[in-house]
Amino acid sequence: MYAGSDSADACSGGTQKGLSHRSIMEDYIVRGTAAGAQIRAFAATTKGITEYARKCHDTSPTVTAALGRLMTGTLMMGSMLKSDTDVITVQIRGVGPLKGMTATSNSKGEVNGYAMEPQVMLPPNALGKFDVGGAVGEGYLRVIKDLGLKDPYVGTVQLQTGEIAEDLTYYFATSEQTPSSVGLGVLMNKDNTVKQSGGFIIQLMPDVSDEVLDKLEEKVQNIKSVTAILDEGNSPEQMLEMLLGDLDLEITDKLPCCFKCNCDKQRVEKAIVSLGKAEIDDMIKEGRQIEIKCQICNKAYYFSVDELKQLSKNA
Repeated sequence: MYAGSDSADACSGGTQKGLSHRSIMEDYIVRGTAAGAQIRAFAATTKGITEYARKCHDTSPTVTAALGRLMTGTLMMGSMLKSDTDVITVQIRGVGPLKGMTATSNSKGEVNGYAMEPQVMLPPNALGKFDVGGAVGEGYLRVIKDLGLKDPYVGTVQLQTGEIAEDLTYYFATSEQTPSSVGLGVLMNKDNTVKQSGGFIIQLMPDVSDEVLDKLEEKVQNIKSVTAILDEGNSPEQMLEMLLGDLDLEITDKLPCCFKCNCDKQRVEKAIVSLGKAEIDDMIKEGRQIEIKCQICNKAYYFSVDELKQLSKNA
């Protein structure tokens, strides 16, 4: 029902069985309701997460904008999950030079993501913004929810623009029958570091009145871009206030969020074993230590010839 909006202009870390990062100006999500629970709302600031991913994967500005949007949207969708063990993965696959991206999150405010071709760079689009849609191209968006059941929920929709926010808006309306408005944005500094990153999701409950709907439509149509709001110094709470302040907005909670990868050497060992004995023996024949990088966080793991021999026995 609502058009999504994207905008992107041309921590300390800890490891505990994986790589985790929180920015110094801590990223977080706020959740709220409005109009007597006829609306539920989410807003996030994710500058630290997007900058951390940029450093991990050495992404171009175009890919930083694309991946930052996808991780922000996935992070807010993760905050909708009920259980601490639930996990949501959002995949984008397209025919453009970026080829695709994947982001994964949970209900605890943890997210990670990567792009298949992190160095893609295109000229600005007709609006002078990063051409994320051109980088992605035609394709599909897939949402996978692992809710601890026998089979995960999988919803797939065709990409509408490749600009991420519009595609998530379409997904909510088509696969979850939930009219929504999604806004996502990443703003870059001249040195290609991340200046701002964040977004919002506004969703209508089934009993929404026409009066509330009309007010919300007007607000969504007239609100500034996500990055303009954040760059003026506004918080996620203030972002929701701009959208829902005259609809009795109530902020229900605030959730710190971070980039987190659960990789460790044991997981990488299992991946090597799964390749099979013949391929591991080919590595051993090279007679030197090998390096394997995690696709999600780009952390390097090293295996000596002796370690490979043991893995070959396991295989």
